[in-house]
Amino acid sequence: MADMPAIHDGDQETLASLWENHQAAAWPVAVGDHEGELMTLDTVFGGCVVYVLEERHLDPQRVTILEDSLSELEALLPELPEEALGYFERLKRLGMVALAVGRQG
Repeated sequence: MADMPAIHDGDQETLASLWENHQAAAWPVAVGDHEGELMTLDTVFGGCVVYVLEERHLDPQRVTILEDSLSELEALLPELPEEALGYFERLKRLGMVALAVGRQG
């Protein structure tokens, strides 16, 4: 995806840029049968990202929450309509970078 910077593990600037892009994006119109779950995951990822940007680390509880949330999102991706994939692939990438940055802190 052209609007996403390259991932450099532990790169706080990449995380901030991805977060800015994600916040500017509109919620997809069609997300299928899992809208509630996806909204919850979006909120969880956002909370973890804000925490990492402010605190520059993730505590063990947030690492577990983010790992579990990434697994849940990964399981849902194949079921999403094409028009929603970009949003949630970006969310997945955001979570992966937050995890990498947060573990280094």
